[in-house]
Amino acid sequence: MFVVESPIGPLGVAVEGDVVVGVRFGAGPGPDASHPAAEQLRKYFAGEMTDFTVPVEMRGGSDFERAVWAEIAKIPYGEMLTYGAIATALGDPGAARAVGTACNHNPVPVIVPCHRVVGAGGKMVGFGGGIERKRKLLELEARVTLTRAWGEP
Repeated sequence: MFVVESPIGPLGVAVEGDVVVGVRFGAGPGPDASHPAAEQLRKYFAGEMTDFTVPVEMRGGSDFERAVWAEIAKIPYGEMLTYGAIATALGDPGAARAVGTACNHNPVPVIVPCHRVVGAGGKMVGFGGGIERKRKLLELEARVTLTRAWGEP
């Protein structure tokens, strides 16, 4: 595991070879790395990159959780979906809370963007890394999206 410093605090990143198998919020001090995942995370937080290309392996989880993780991986940069919309996409409109639980169990947050999932009406609810981290991630993506669409001020 290595640590990437970020605007939302240190992230612990677990890898096996080139494959990312875990990301943890609030990591303690640890080694920095020149791994491709570290470079992509730094570029993401600098607003220089919007799509991760580093290989990821989503370990664990029930079949339902794995289906949720696959859906959230499809949410484009700078966009959001509700827990209910994901539940509906998976064929169970009443499973919004279960989607929230699955998001909380996401083993690779930020790279697999569970922060892009919000409550009904766009409410800022739930996030394994805390609401303030979620808000900062969404604000970063909104700022970068607007800057790219409208150009530099």
